[in-house]
Amino acid sequence: MAQVGANFFSVSFSRQTIFILLLVSLSLSQNVVVFQPSFLSATGPAVTAYLLGNTSGVSLNLRTVSLSNTTGSIDSPSCAEEATRWVLTAEQMGKTALRVSVRLNQTLRLCAENDTNSDCCLRSLCVLETLQVSACVGSTPQASLLIQASIHAQLFTATAGLDNKTVIPNQVYQPLGVCPCDLTFRVCDLRCCCDQDCSSDYLKLFASHCLPGPFGGQVSPAPDYQCSVQSSENAPDWFPFLCVNSPPENNPFLGFFYQGDTIASSPGPSFQSPVLSAPVPVNRYIQGSPIITKDGQYFTIPQMILGQCTDRSPAAFLKNVQVECVILLRSCPTGFPLQTKPTDLTTEVIDGRGGVVVVNVTDVEGSDLSLLISESGAVNSSSEGLVCLNVTLALDYKFYWTGNGLTGVTLTRTVGSIILNGSVALTARYSAMFLNKEFMPETNSGNPGYQVGKPVIAGIVGNNTESIQKTSFNIWKPVHDGLCSTAQMKPVLFGENSTSGCLLAVSPQNLTQCNFLRETVTNLQEALTPTTYVAKHGNPDLLTISDWVNISYVTLNSSTVVADVSSACGDIPSHQHIQVWTLTTGLIDGIPQREIRALEVSYSLSTWTLNCGGGDVYACENLEEPELFPITSTVTFIDILVNTEPPKTRFQINFTEYDCNRNDVCWPELAFPFTKYYTGEPYSQSLAKGMILVFMFITASILGTPWRQIRQAWHNL
Repeated sequence: MAQVGANFFSVSFSRQTIFILLLVSLSLSQNVVVFQPSFLSATGPAVTAYLLGNTSGVSLNLRTVSLSNTTGSIDSPSCAEEATRWVLTAEQMGKTALRVSVRLNQTLRLCAENDTNSDCCLRSLCVLETLQVSACVGSTPQASLLIQASIHAQLFTATAGLDNKTVIPNQVYQPLGVCPCDLTFRVCDLRCCCDQDCSSDYLKLFASHCLPGPFGGQVSPAPDYQCSVQSSENAPDWFPFLCVNSPPENNPFLGFFYQGDTIASSPGPSFQSPVLSAPVPVNRYIQGSPIITKDGQYFTIPQMILGQCTDRSPAAFLKNVQVECVILLRSCPTGFPLQTKPTDLTTEVIDGRGGVVVVNVTDVEGSDLSLLISESGAVNSSSEGLVCLNVTLALDYKFYWTGNGLTGVTLTRTVGSIILNGSVALTARYSAMFLNKEFMPETNSGNPGYQVGKPVIAGIVGNNTESIQKTSFNIWKPVHDGLCSTAQMKPVLFGENSTSGCLLAVSPQNLTQCNFLRETVTNLQEALTPTTYVAKHGNPDLLTISDWVNISYVTLNSSTVVADVSSACGDIPSHQHIQVWTLTTGLIDGIPQREIRALEVSYSLSTWTLNCGGGDVYACENLEEPELFPITSTVTFIDILVNTEPPKTRFQINFTEYDCNRNDVCWPELAFPFTKYYTGEPYSQSLAKGMILVFMFITASILGTPWRQIRQAWHNL
């Protein structure tokens, strides 16, 4: 039976797949588009369908339709736009598919009594309508999608989900209240008739099924032993001699309904997010202390905290900051930090020397925004073509200091205009640099040895000088679309292995010029490491050549000989290997001191060919259609192990009879408690206990049967 079911599922799946493929093939051949499926029933606030075929130049329109009074059928598709309470979005899924999503732009909560908010449901059946999505080319409809929406309202309040955990308070400090079944904060609990969050419409749903007893908010019935309950008709034989006279307030649930005086609770430890204490006035700054404004507040700038960007974080004295925050924009920003005013940024800061300095703000216009903005791909008709003016793209602070104080603060604000065509990913940049007068202090990667996470220092020989100029040793840092034309570089960090790369767009025309293609890829790879030397230590001397190591460049030969043919090029140096050999030379104040002993840069050669398999010959026939090929770089740090033990003799290497690590039988372990490897107790105690055991063994041997027979034979002589 299972086999038959499996075969049936396989046949059904194959038929469905063949049907979709036929639709796609038919659409491509006839240059038409179709919706799959063409009819949907929506019981929730969002539905999704696919538009298959040649989707280039196709626009989508959404409107509400109904049955025609004359024909009794749905109105024919139309390309006229109509305002609805639904939001239509589309996302390209390749060359021949478009994912279409329709979402209700309204909440599904029931309107409360005297509710003036229009964003709610007047009745339980909130939405009952038919929608029509039309795919149009110009003003001519090509295909349509019908959506029958039947959505009911949800039984929760507008504040549901914000904080739905109720903490039962300690009744010594705070009474529980008169409704023990109210377990969820700001949400109507079912069958809890005393819940203050339940409106009259909600109570009608379970008015006849309330929780019984005091836990449901009802007065518990009096027990049979109460004298006031019994009557002469149904009184038991022991009544009235054994009945109890007790007021109804005296019941086991008295503590739950206690509304008397309470005492104030003392503050205790909390695992919630801490509240920043008020800044302490400073007379002078030290390294790492927060910078304070004139009104006694922390001077804050956007920073990266635990991998997340924060809008306001205290700036620390002599601590440089440089972060990039990616922000998804669906509408024009209105608040800090993307919308700022010079008057808001002109702040008076305590200088740490008894006075104040004013932040001097300078505005510059952003020229090239292509590296900061990338389209997300989703089309939003409500924000299409929206222009956001004077968006803050970067905030660059410069703090000038001397001694333990500030001498000046300047801010360069970069602004620009952004055009929103759907949603946009904006990369905003923020930095804070501390400069001693006009010069920024030289940054090292250790003192003297390298520290993990610091940049590897590279160097090149200056022109007509004997000194070495510091430069960076880089790998790829892809951004936005990941193309090599827009990719940036990031420094190699000591002790951190990494792999990165970018994509190079290569057309069939480029593959006919293999020598030029090899030269292009080689130049891209060599741009990462345009250096000759690498520093041994984290603080090298620019005039001492012994503090630097020569970089070894090696080109690997191709494993297979591939001749340059049409649509294929061989010996492409597409992968760069960077191997760094490091050595730990000692400890200074408990910190390991590491240095670089050797660095090698090599390349792996590969063959690039166009992917024309599966019958897709369009990429090979169109000489201008590019294909993406990866260019990668890998950094590997190799620790050189140093053996500090004395070399083993030939006897220790060859003789294994008494070696416990290379032999199953280990005779030295027979006296293991007496050796230095036994750590169960101090050596003196184990030795003393062992001597006691030896003494007892000798005593038992002397007093035992063999010695008794020897003594008897001796006396018989």
